[in-house]
Amino acid sequence: MKVSDIPAELLAKFRQGMVIPAVPLALDADRKFSLPHQRAMTRYYIDAGAGGIAIGVHSTQFAIRDPKIAMFEEVLSKTNEFINQWCDKRGTSVLKVGGICGKTEQALKEAEFERSLGFHAGLLSLAAMKDASVEEMLDHCRKVSEVMPLIGFYLQPSVGGRILPYEFWREFMEIPNVLGIKMAPFNRYQTFDVVRALAESGREDITLYTGNDDNIVVDLLTTYKIATSRGEVALKIRGGLLGHWCCWTNKAVELLAKCREISDSGKAIPPEMLTLAAQVTDSNAAFFDPAHSFAGCIPGIHEVLRRQGLMAGTWCLDPEEVLSPGQSEEITRVWEAYPHLNDDEFIKSHLTEWFED
Repeated sequence: MKVSDIPAELLAKFRQGMVIPAVPLALDADRKFSLPHQRAMTRYYIDAGAGGIAIGVHSTQFAIRDPKIAMFEEVLSKTNEFINQWCDKRGTSVLKVGGICGKTEQALKEAEFERSLGFHAGLLSLAAMKDASVEEMLDHCRKVSEVMPLIGFYLQPSVGGRILPYEFWREFMEIPNVLGIKMAPFNRYQTFDVVRALAESGREDITLYTGNDDNIVVDLLTTYKIATSRGEVALKIRGGLLGHWCCWTNKAVELLAKCREISDSGKAIPPEMLTLAAQVTDSNAAFFDPAHSFAGCIPGIHEVLRRQGLMAGTWCLDPEEVLSPGQSEEITRVWEAYPHLNDDEFIKSHLTEWFED
């Protein structure tokens, strides 16, 4: 499958910039896959206006691949089914992104499985290549790209990623079947490495997406102007593929539209947008728990969705993965401080329908 095989309308929307929530895994009290809640969440993201849905990624819990748990194929198959059913009902479509992990043999199997389901692109994690050389990682990426279009993934080291130097990204940009890059190092220097590599490559068919939960709004408002060997190149981060956006998704869609309007106008950024940027970052700190080195990041997003009725609890596959001390109180604080960021009313108006068989 090639980038050119993606439906033209979806490809155009991806390049314009879309909200792609990185979807969590719904479990019941016995830590079994909860189909009603996964289905309801899927419907939520589609109705909220998300342009894509990413499943099998960090927020879905990498442990679904553990042979003792063996949930990877079921979770992706059922979520794919839920997406297709609801898109058919609503007369719409979304870009389906599947997480791809592991060393080359595993990554190829995951990519082939996702392609068989009809996924459009794979978000390629290099966490399993911690000790590999740059050339070994690039060879891995090239092989997986032969199966399906890739979205490169710069995952921060604190949650399992690794430092990926400029040289890696510059060569990665030469892989033909690359659709985009999700930048989530939570680091401005490392983010710039990716942007500069794209500028130097001359590629105009690779779209940048933010995964920097600590800098979402500023990423979306910034125009980079980079001096290259071919002259100055202007680039923008067009959308977001974010765990943060699996919560309060309808407001995230509004936020992206506002950022795009300001960025594309070429006018000065209104001061209130920088205030909003800080508020979004503060909310993310409550959800993602940097105060405890992100230990509660997945239970945190579960707790937000639980309070809104979309999840039954905060259970993770690992019983030790729970909310950190004080995290629930922090979530309450930001909820009360920034009511304009949540989409409680939107969810309340649709919740019954989303849980219908």
